[in-house]
Amino acid sequence: VHVVESGGGLVQTGGSLRLSCTVSGRFYRNYNTGWFRQAPGKEREFVAAIRTPGRATFYADSVKGRFTIATNNTENTVDLQMNSLTPDDTAVYYCADDAGGILDVIRDHDHYDYWGQGTQVTVSS
Repeated sequence: VHVVESGGGLVQTGGSLRLSCTVSGRFYRNYNTGWFRQAPGKEREFVAAIRTPGRATFYADSVKGRFTIATNNTENTVDLQMNSLTPDDTAVYYCADDAGGILDVIRDHDHYDYWGQGTQVTVSS
Protein backbone atom coordinates (compact mmCIF):
# COMPACT_ATOMS: atom_id res chain seq x y z
CA VAL A 1 0.00 0.00 0.00
CA HIS A 2 1.41 3.33 -1.04
CA VAL A 3 0.34 6.65 0.49
CA VAL A 4 1.36 9.99 -1.02
CA GLU A 5 0.45 13.46 0.23
CA SER A 6 0.66 16.70 -1.69
CA GLY A 7 -0.46 20.31 -1.42
CA GLY A 8 1.45 21.71 1.52
CA GLY A 9 3.08 25.12 1.48
CA LEU A 10 3.32 28.54 3.03
CA VAL A 11 0.22 30.63 3.64
CA GLN A 12 -0.65 33.71 5.67
CA THR A 13 -2.95 33.69 8.67
CA GLY A 14 -6.54 33.45 7.52
CA GLY A 15 -5.61 31.77 4.28
CA SER A 16 -6.49 28.35 2.88
CA LEU A 17 -4.71 25.26 1.64
CA ARG A 18 -5.90 21.99 0.18
CA LEU A 19 -3.98 18.81 0.92
CA SER A 20 -4.46 15.67 -1.14
CA CYS A 21 -3.73 12.06 -0.23
CA THR A 22 -3.62 9.29 -2.81
CA VAL A 23 -3.65 5.70 -1.62
CA SER A 24 -2.84 2.87 -4.00
CA GLY A 25 -2.55 -0.87 -3.62
CA ARG A 26 -5.33 -1.39 -1.09
CA PHE A 27 -6.30 -5.01 -0.56
CA TYR A 28 -8.98 -4.33 2.08
CA ARG A 29 -12.49 -2.90 1.77
CA ASN A 30 -13.32 -1.41 5.17
CA TYR A 31 -10.88 1.22 6.37
CA ASN A 32 -10.32 4.61 7.91
CA THR A 33 -8.20 7.24 6.21
CA GLY A 34 -6.91 9.92 8.51
CA TRP A 35 -4.93 13.13 8.52
CA PHE A 36 -2.56 13.74 11.40
CA ARG A 37 -0.08 16.51 12.07
CA GLN A 38 3.08 16.97 14.06
CA ALA A 39 4.59 20.29 15.03
CA PRO A 40 8.23 20.56 16.19
CA GLY A 41 8.62 19.29 19.74
CA LYS A 42 5.03 18.06 19.93
CA GLU A 43 3.26 14.72 19.72
CA ARG A 44 1.58 13.64 16.53
CA GLU A 45 -2.08 14.60 16.77
CA PHE A 46 -5.28 13.63 15.05
CA VAL A 47 -6.78 16.14 12.63
CA ALA A 48 -9.56 14.43 10.67
CA ALA A 49 -10.62 11.05 9.32
CA ILE A 50 -13.11 9.49 6.96
CA ARG A 51 -14.51 5.96 6.97
CA THR A 52 -15.03 3.65 4.02
CA PRO A 53 -17.67 2.54 3.32
CA GLY A 54 -20.13 5.20 4.38
CA ARG A 55 -17.86 8.27 4.29
CA ALA A 56 -18.59 9.26 7.90
CA THR A 57 -16.22 12.05 8.94
CA PHE A 58 -14.53 12.94 12.21
CA TYR A 59 -12.60 16.03 13.28
CA ALA A 60 -10.42 17.24 16.09
CA ASP A 61 -12.08 20.02 18.07
CA SER A 62 -9.28 22.39 17.09
CA VAL A 63 -10.13 22.18 13.38
CA LYS A 64 -13.89 21.61 13.45
CA GLY A 65 -15.65 24.17 11.29
CA ARG A 66 -12.43 25.14 9.51
CA PHE A 67 -11.23 21.90 7.91
CA THR A 68 -13.17 19.53 5.67
CA ILE A 69 -12.15 15.99 4.77
CA ALA A 70 -13.63 14.34 1.69
CA THR A 71 -12.97 11.50 -0.69
CA ASN A 72 -13.56 11.27 -4.40
CA ASN A 73 -15.93 8.82 -6.05
CA THR A 74 -13.28 6.18 -6.50
CA GLU A 75 -12.20 6.62 -2.85
CA ASN A 76 -8.52 6.47 -3.66
CA THR A 77 -7.97 10.17 -2.95
CA VAL A 78 -8.75 11.95 0.31
CA ASP A 79 -8.57 15.72 0.39
CA LEU A 80 -8.26 17.99 3.40
CA GLN A 81 -9.52 21.49 2.75
CA MET A 82 -8.09 23.84 5.37
CA ASN A 83 -9.59 27.31 5.81
CA SER A 84 -9.01 30.14 8.29
CA LEU A 85 -5.52 28.90 9.00
CA THR A 86 -3.57 30.18 11.99
CA PRO A 87 0.07 29.78 13.02
CA ASP A 88 -1.07 27.01 15.40
CA ASP A 89 -1.84 24.91 12.32
CA THR A 90 1.82 24.91 11.31
CA ALA A 91 3.05 21.31 11.21
CA VAL A 92 3.97 18.41 9.01
CA TYR A 93 0.71 16.82 7.89
CA TYR A 94 0.53 13.08 7.37
CA CYS A 95 -2.07 10.93 5.68
CA ALA A 96 -2.56 7.36 6.85
CA ASP A 97 -4.76 4.31 6.27
CA ASP A 98 -6.11 2.04 8.98
CA ALA A 99 -6.78 -1.31 7.29
CA GLY A 100 -8.84 -2.48 10.26
CA GLY A 101 -11.39 0.33 9.93
CA ILE A 102 -12.33 0.24 13.63
CA LEU A 103 -14.45 3.19 14.70
CA ASP A 104 -13.35 3.32 18.35
CA VAL A 105 -9.71 4.02 17.49
CA ILE A 106 -10.21 6.30 14.50
CA ARG A 107 -8.40 9.15 16.30
CA ASP A 108 -5.49 6.98 17.48
CA HIS A 109 -2.46 7.18 15.21
CA ASP A 110 -1.07 3.93 16.67
CA HIS A 111 -3.81 2.01 14.88
CA TYR A 112 -2.99 3.29 11.42
CA ASP A 113 -1.01 0.90 9.26
CA TYR A 114 0.18 2.80 6.20
CA TRP A 115 1.63 6.30 6.22
CA GLY A 116 2.73 8.87 3.73
CA GLN A 117 5.96 10.85 3.94
CA GLY A 118 4.22 14.01 5.14
CA THR A 119 3.81 17.48 3.72
CA GLN A 120 4.83 20.73 5.42
CA VAL A 121 2.20 23.37 6.15
CA THR A 122 3.48 26.70 7.41
CA VAL A 123 1.16 29.53 8.42
CA SER A 124 2.79 32.90 8.87
CA SER A 125 1.44 35.55 11.24
